[in-house]
Amino acid sequence: MGTPDFSAGILESIIEAGYEVTLVVTQPDRPSGRGGKMSISPVKECALRHGIEVFQPERIKNPEGIRKLSETEAEVFVVAAFGQILSKEILDMPKYGCINVHASLLPRYRGASPIQQAILDGEKETGVTIMQMDEGVDTGDILMKKTVEISAKETGGSLFDKLSDAGAGLIVEALKALEEGKITPIKQDETLSSHVKQIKKEMGRIDFSGDAACIERKIRAFNPWPGAFTTLKGKGLKIWDADVADESSKEAAAGEIVSVSKDSFVVNCGEGGLKINELQPEGKKRMKTGDFLLGYKLQRGDRLGQ
Repeated sequence: MGTPDFSAGILESIIEAGYEVTLVVTQPDRPSGRGGKMSISPVKECALRHGIEVFQPERIKNPEGIRKLSETEAEVFVVAAFGQILSKEILDMPKYGCINVHASLLPRYRGASPIQQAILDGEKETGVTIMQMDEGVDTGDILMKKTVEISAKETGGSLFDKLSDAGAGLIVEALKALEEGKITPIKQDETLSSHVKQIKKEMGRIDFSGDAACIERKIRAFNPWPGAFTTLKGKGLKIWDADVADESSKEAAAGEIVSVSKDSFVVNCGEGGLKINELQPEGKKRMKTGDFLLGYKLQRGDRLGQ
């Protein structure tokens, strides 16, 4: 059971390891883009490529979903970023229960956006946890973990890829150990738990009254979606890459440009400054700041944001 790219890599790994996948469950096809063309999930694409039956219920807990799963000869249900809550009836169906591939080192970062939150919080490492699912949200016993380093310029997209690869390898190890009875479940320490919410587009808006280091992490965490954005002279502007700058000004307002060079400019923040290296003006392609400055006159005192 899964939906995005993260899940597709895990499904591919299970198939390559020689396990028989009796059914793939994913979210229904949805319209996407300006034309509203129906789009299928990466997990469905993977399943169809391998000739595996696909089931796409609006709600897996409905009678149709329960009936379909009960008819499926599976000894374990593997769940990875599926996007729907499983009922106790479903959790109890297979011999080995339901195991989840979660993109954090549980009990830290339970919930919908663990990858982005680890970057937002300035963590040096995160990882993947294989968990025995229960009725709570990411609260089940830990079966296996694998740690992944977060680099200094890590983005949400690059960390997503790292964790997907880690999860694809770890799930195969876990399935083998589970089958051989070589796993000892470990209960999660509730005192160390934290919960993260689903990311919404507006969360990408930059508030320059904040700390420059926090804004820089936000730019990386929300790359590629929803992107970190602001305005310049009334038009939208996305910021794709930035560094914390040595220069700032106590006299300048938050969001005010304090210096402009050939290939970048520095924006004043509530604490520190932010050197903008790569951006995307409204209606245009992503570009280096130096290329932007060739055709756009910016000067000290101009302001980003409201």
